[in-house]
Amino acid sequence: MSSPGIQTLPPLAPTVPARAPLAAWIDGLAGVAIFSGSLTATRLALAGFEPLFLTSARAAIAGLAAGAALLVFRQSFPARKDLVSLGVVALGVVVGFPLLTALALRHVGAAHATVFVGLLPLATALFGALRTGERPSRPFWVLSGLGSLVTVAFAARGAGTLSGTGDGLMLAAILACGLGYAEGGGLARRLGGWQVIAWATVLSLPLTLPLTILWMPEHPAAATASALAGLAYVSLFSMLIGFVFWYRGLARGGIALVGQLQLLQPFLGFAIAALVLGEAIEPAMLACALVVVACVAGVRRFG
Repeated sequence: MSSPGIQTLPPLAPTVPARAPLAAWIDGLAGVAIFSGSLTATRLALAGFEPLFLTSARAAIAGLAAGAALLVFRQSFPARKDLVSLGVVALGVVVGFPLLTALALRHVGAAHATVFVGLLPLATALFGALRTGERPSRPFWVLSGLGSLVTVAFAARGAGTLSGTGDGLMLAAILACGLGYAEGGGLARRLGGWQVIAWATVLSLPLTLPLTILWMPEHPAAATASALAGLAYVSLFSMLIGFVFWYRGLARGGIALVGQLQLLQPFLGFAIAALVLGEAIEPAMLACALVVVACVAGVRRFG
């Protein structure tokens, strides 16, 4: 049963193809690959910037870039009925997830945070069912649950002890992100994939731009090159470019189905951390990744 808050949102288009086309999976995979670098980039950026500034700055930079794109391509302002959904997207993925993860990463490491990322596909599928009426098959839920279990079990190894504050923040971040993904994926069927995230970041500018100025460090130029690179990545790739592919994939192939590609995100994230931070890739990671790939393939076949 959906909550009253979910029911008051304007309905989203439920129509999706019986099976997600290959193009939708390619778009989704491109989005997931880009998102996989977000935690590593966030850790780099936090070495030079406070979480509040990082959250507002990444959204403001993305909003300014998106506004320029909307002007260049002469996009019409969204209809009034879509503004509430765009607000949900903004709260979920423009403000909520970045802020909550940045705060959580002050209490837990990136590996620990990755445990919760393994729950994101299920959260996205559940919110997709609530918002669009998608009804995946029983094999879908079995394979999705198995993939999530394998991902979380692997990520939990060596992730450290439980942290009440950090874990609570990461769980809230996953719920916010799952709702934002589902809302944006459904809305993209009306507005288009890149237009959804573009308008969400632009409509957030009256909040994010003043806060960026307010929270700007006294000597921003003193930040290290790696911190600036992390800020640039999460602003342009994590906050904007990745969503161009991600929302288009969800719109084309279904929120629940294509959303299961997020099962691969922790493993791609570990690989990126290995390249950037020099962390070792364990054989167990490759084995678990193969199981997860098999689950995703099964979802594509039986979902």
